Amino acid sequence: MNGETLDQLVGRIRACRLCADHLPLGPRPVLRVSEPARLLIVGQAPGTRVHETGLPWNDRSGDRLRHWLGMGRETFYDQGRVAILPTGLCYPGRDPRGGDRPPRPECAPLWHPPVLARLPHVRLTLLVGGYAQAHVLGGRRRSSLTETVAAWRDYLPDHLVLPHPSWRTTGWQARHPWFEADLLPEARRLVAEAILA
Repeated sequence: MNGETLDQLVGRIRACRLCADHLPLGPRPVLRVSEPARLLIVGQAPGTRVHETGLPWNDRSGDRLRHWLGMGRETFYDQGRVAILPTGLCYPGRDPRGGDRPPRPECAPLWHPPVLARLPHVRLTLLVGGYAQAHVLGGRRRSSLTETVAAWRDYLPDHLVLPHPSWRTTGWQARHPWFEADLLPEARRLVAEAILA
């Protein structure tokens, strides 16, 4: 919509009911964006705790992500520096096989383009998890999350790829020591450079 401000757009997003019939806890779009943000974090979809609180990454996965990035909560939630835009903005429900369902497919194609058009100062976008990487990178991602994250240098300087920081990643991280030895120090440097520049 021509002339629509970011605040007006966020208001429309928060009122979205497109997927209401598919959401077991009902719609509650969760995002944090502001025009001056320099770091964009694109994750998967809110979990139940985030759905309850309305604050993205307000759970153990968020604690782990902040640890990976060397960021305290105050900096992480500083909307003047950090924008947070999940691939799916609402909690998608539990998968009977375990974990949460994938983000709803309607969400990112509808809402990401107008939001991103209003974030002109983003210097670095973190793609956290396979769904975020699939949506943003498309055919540029590798055949598995591990291969995509191992090729993290190929997506710089615009994108930095990370696995989802859930408890399931503990074993993955132990099997891939390069993640902690090589990627995380560079991730901390790049994030600090983006938000302080």
